[in-house]
Amino acid sequence: MNPETTFKTLTLSDIDTIVPLMQEFYAIDNYPINIEKSKVLFKEFIENKHLGRAWLIYHNNTNVGYVILTFVFSFEYGGTIAFLDELYLSENARGKGIGKKAIQFIQTEALKLKLKTIYLEAEEHNENAQKLYLACDFTIHHRKIMKYIVQKHP
Repeated sequence: MNPETTFKTLTLSDIDTIVPLMQEFYAIDNYPINIEKSKVLFKEFIENKHLGRAWLIYHNNTNVGYVILTFVFSFEYGGTIAFLDELYLSENARGKGIGKKAIQFIQTEALKLKLKTIYLEAEEHNENAQKLYLACDFTIHHRKIMKYIVQKHP
C-alpha cells in the first residue's frame, strides 16, 4: 500500500482539531498558548481570506499536523507575500517525507495564490526543519528579523 498524504483546507468545524495540535507544537519550545484566544483567532482567520490559509495534514487518513500561511502585501516584492507561520507534524509523523510533501503543497498553493515570496522562521536548534527547508529551495535570508511588540503606553 502506498502511503497517501492529503491536505484539507481548515474550516470553522476544524478549530477543535487544530488547537490541540497547536498546543503540542508550542509545548516543544515552551511557548505560551491561550486556548480560547487561539480559537477566536482561528475563527477570524478562517472568515477573512485576506489573512491567509491553513490546512490540516492527513497521512493515510489520519490527522498528523497542520500548516498555516499568513499574507502580507509588499511593495518591495510587488504584491502579496506569505509567511509560513506554522508547520507542525506530530512526532510519529516525522521522518517519513510528510514535511517535504507539505512544503511542496505550499509551493504549489503559492503559485495558485499568486504569492511572490514565502518567508519563514526556524528555531536555531531545529536543524531538521532547517535541512528540510533548504532541501526544498528555501534560502537563508541576509536580513535580520526584528520585532516590536505593540502595547499601550502609560
